[in-house]
Amino acid sequence: MDSFSTGSSGTGSPQISTEELMNQVKVQLSQAYVQEFIETVQEKCFVRCITKPGSSLSGSESSCISRCVDRYIEATSIVGRTIFDASR
Repeated sequence: MDSFSTGSSGTGSPQISTEELMNQVKVQLSQAYVQEFIETVQEKCFVRCITKPGSSLSGSESSCISRCVDRYIEATSIVGRTIFDASR
């Protein structure tokens, strides 16, 4: 039985409340969002900034990665705020 099961079959399994279920869903969505964010940033920023992969980053590659990640975070924040404001 997975963590979303309610155990209502009378087997003595504890029931999960709606609030607990919603919290589990929120945690899983947060984890999925973070994973997607990391993968997207890695893909976009790596392709843009790393010209010669090696054992370490050059100064310009490091600066490029930093700016790229900052821009992506800012853009994601703007989109999130816009969606939140539109849903009110």
